[in-house]
Amino acid sequence: MRIVFYGTPDFAVTSLERILEAGFNLVAVVTAPDKPSGRGMKLKSSPVKECAVKHGIPVLQPQNLKSDEFEEQLKSLDPDLQVIIAFRMLPEKVWNFPEKGTVNLHASLLPQYRGAAPINRAIINGETETGVTTFFLKHEIDTGDLLLQKKVTINPDDTAGTLHDKLMNVGADLMVETLRGIVSNTLEPVPQKDILNLKTAPKIFPKDCEINWYTEGLKIKNLIRGLSPYPGAYTHHQNKILKIYSCRFEKGTPLKAGDFEKTNSSTLRISCMDGYIYPEWVQPEGKRKMNVLDYLNGLK
Repeated sequence: MRIVFYGTPDFAVTSLERILEAGFNLVAVVTAPDKPSGRGMKLKSSPVKECAVKHGIPVLQPQNLKSDEFEEQLKSLDPDLQVIIAFRMLPEKVWNFPEKGTVNLHASLLPQYRGAAPINRAIINGETETGVTTFFLKHEIDTGDLLLQKKVTINPDDTAGTLHDKLMNVGADLMVETLRGIVSNTLEPVPQKDILNLKTAPKIFPKDCEINWYTEGLKIKNLIRGLSPYPGAYTHHQNKILKIYSCRFEKGTPLKAGDFEKTNSSTLRISCMDGYIYPEWVQPEGKRKMNVLDYLNGLK
């Protein structure tokens, strides 16, 4: 079976490596165009491109997925199946091109958390369980027929970063299992059910990252975990932005939400609705990430 793989970030690289290790016939990889990066603004390849080049797989980097040029390239590749992981939206004429269709890997247990930020949103909402899903693409985003799912536990100390890595590895194995099932015709696609209390995972914007101290402490802690290490939850201290990457929460009866208090030489606490948030790792505006002790030592 001739397979074309679509992906860009590290999340997709692990699946690409596992698919190659399993012996599938990847005829090409499609990824984002190289972008200027760093102080010298030198062109930088995506992690998926670097992986493909290492393994000697042809790489396509179309600027426009709807172009006639890219359509001709697909025709010449003659794929039976396409795999898409962490890539931009495909036009219908692309995802509907192969006879066997296009399979996607999503970092949630669909239909829950459809959207661009399922890992962040699951932690922000205080979930204790999530997972990965493989499914066939169709018109509406993340609504295609389900193939396989695997549950993953969210631990109390998980961040978006640690959960990303867990789902990346579990998802890679699930994708290999899915491809084997498609090749052997042993998988039966199942339409997604309409369920009540459907939770979505819209893209994270800067306004979503600001901490509201007039909120319960556990919700604030979940927001901080769900935005760590990127893009980072933030507040304002001494008229500057302060990002908080990790913290602990202690119940109490504060006088006023949002008050900053240095309780000793190494501890900072911030009042919330039902107690105190104790930041552990922070990043002051214009400076590096640091532990809270270094931050306190640098305060005027």
